[in-house]
Amino acid sequence: MRILVTGGAGFIGSHLIDRLMHQGHEVICLDNFYTGDKRNISHWFGNNNFELLRHDITDPIKLEVDRVYHLACPASPVHYQANPIKTIKTNVLGTMNMLGLAKRVKARFLLASTSEVYGDPLVHPQSEEYWGNVNCTGIRANYDEGKRIAETLTFDYLRQHNLDVRVARIFNTYGERMQENDGRVVSNFIVQSLRGKPLTVYGDGSQTRSFCYVSDLVEGLMRLMDSDRTEPVNLGNPGEYTILELATTIQKMVNPNSEVIFNPLPQDDPRRRQPDITRAMQWLDWKPLVPLEEGLTRTIADFRTRIIGN
Repeated sequence: MRILVTGGAGFIGSHLIDRLMHQGHEVICLDNFYTGDKRNISHWFGNNNFELLRHDITDPIKLEVDRVYHLACPASPVHYQANPIKTIKTNVLGTMNMLGLAKRVKARFLLASTSEVYGDPLVHPQSEEYWGNVNCTGIRANYDEGKRIAETLTFDYLRQHNLDVRVARIFNTYGERMQENDGRVVSNFIVQSLRGKPLTVYGDGSQTRSFCYVSDLVEGLMRLMDSDRTEPVNLGNPGEYTILELATTIQKMVNPNSEVIFNPLPQDDPRRRQPDITRAMQWLDWKPLVPLEEGLTRTIADFRTRIIGN
């Protein structure tokens, strides 16, 4: 098939492209390189099945494709809060443009949504039936509400135009090719520890997250795309860890002499995050396979190569 991946030069997008290319598909990577990096997909340059387009999805584009994986959007607080209006435009105008593209060519469309649609949840764990608890005027709203609108648009295209859609609600994901400065907790702790700096924990570290290794997440995305399910599906690892537990784990694996320091908790930072993956298990026969320490070992090795060089 001919497959479009928006945000294909990013962390998750580039791993998805690797899988699609290995399956023999023709892949178009579309990215404006706001947070993506050419190094993530440079190993496909020169391959006749691969095409790279530098394009901002807030501007329309016409392409002939069979499927669209729509991943384009800054996904870490550091990046989506740096230019909040741009983030909203990407989520709203960009998603509308990609839905319009899929409608014109009758392509199957998968939206990479997020666990952030649940906000700071009042139910635990979070299932797809939960409507969320989001501060619509807060500093995270450009991303949280932007993704909620992206889901709204996707389902309106399903209802009004009978577009063949899929929606993945992605929980915390980590692995090789994460950016050093993305502000996510896994990359923060690894980079700080490798550089001999204190590991910065926000709040008292009791807030929880669930960490899914990138290969597991990509497998889930592809299974969802291949399924006949149009309802939202949580994709994440249900293993729940406190931030302090993650910090001490990485501290032991990278630099046991690293200090752990505590800073004030950012506004609207979710206190608990854990996916209910019942739908994914039942509908897609999917569950994460890579244990946290195994995934961290691979991720740390990748960061060590980039930061230290060996």
